Amino acid sequence: MKKTVIILAIIITILSLTKQEKVIIPKKSIRFRVIADSNSKKDQYIKKEVVNNLRNNISKLEYSNNLDNSRENIKKSIPEIKHVVEETLIKNNYNKKYDINYGMNYFPEKEYKGTVYKEGDYESLVVTLGDGLGKNFWCVLFPPLCLLEADKQDTSDIEYSSYIKEVIDKYF
Repeated sequence: MKKTVIILAIIITILSLTKQEKVIIPKKSIRFRVIADSNSKKDQYIKKEVVNNLRNNISKLEYSNNLDNSRENIKKSIPEIKHVVEETLIKNNYNKKYDINYGMNYFPEKEYKGTVYKEGDYESLVVTLGDGLGKNFWCVLFPPLCLLEADKQDTSDIEYSSYIKEVIDKYF
C-alpha cells in the first residue's frame, strides 16, 4: 500500500511540474494596482509599505460575492484607503504626492503563468505614488485573484507549498 501511494505521489509530482497552471482574469473584473514613484530602493520600499498597510482593506474588498457589491464596497472604502496611504507616507517621512483613482485605468500588457493580458483600460482601483513611473503591485479584487508582480530576483515574499508533501504528511 505504501509503495502504491509513493509511486502515485511521484507521478502526481511529475505531472504537476510539467503542467503550467493557467489563470484567466474574467472580462468582468476589478483590478487593484499600487504604482511606485520610481524604481529606486526607497520608492519601491514605500510601495511595499503601502501595499502591506492596505492588506486589511483589500482583503475585505476581495470577498464580495458579486460585481455590484464589490463596486459599492470599493467606493465606500476609498476614504479609509486614503487614510492608510497618508499615514504610511507620513510614518515613512515620504513627502511626495499620491493619487487614488477608481474607474477605468490604463494597464500595460502583463504576462502571468503563461497567459498574456493585453494592455488597455480596465475597471480598477489605482494608487499612484509620486509620478507613478516605477514597478507596481497588482491583483484582482473581483473575482478575488491576487497576482503579485514580483521581481525575478526578489522572491523573499513568495511562499511555496507542496500538495504532495501535504498528502504524504497526512497519511504517513
